[in-house]
Amino acid sequence: MKPARKKKLGLIALGLVGLSVAAGLMLYALSNNINLFYPPAKVVAGEAPEGTTIRVGGMVVEDSVERDPNSLKGSFQVTDYAEKVTIRYEGILPDLFREGQGIVAEGKLNQGVLMADVVLAKHDEQYMPPEIAESLNMPPTEVKTY
Repeated sequence: MKPARKKKLGLIALGLVGLSVAAGLMLYALSNNINLFYPPAKVVAGEAPEGTTIRVGGMVVEDSVERDPNSLKGSFQVTDYAEKVTIRYEGILPDLFREGQGIVAEGKLNQGVLMADVVLAKHDEQYMPPEIAESLNMPPTEVKTY
């Protein structure tokens, strides 16, 4: 084989190895950012992983919202009408947050309690995330999903 051909083949091989390493690193980084959705029934059943960022959604249980008067800490319960999960959150809750409304909280599960980093409230009276509507077994005609 001629030296020029060997050099080109070496460069192509080096380029392929570099692209493979870059693709592997991107896939590894993206796998850490995947946030899976779990309804409260699956969380209570132990199907949700502890210590991994997940999303839990459902309806806020009436009379479950508790707030610390001296800080921004608070807790509330979310239900899918089968089970309830307690969510603890430190921060200002969204303006649309209220009891009886649908929310999605993102955080890490710690001994059956979700330590939320983010709480998202629905944006109008008829919207519900598709995952929550599915977990609540609501007919599609009653719920708008976008």
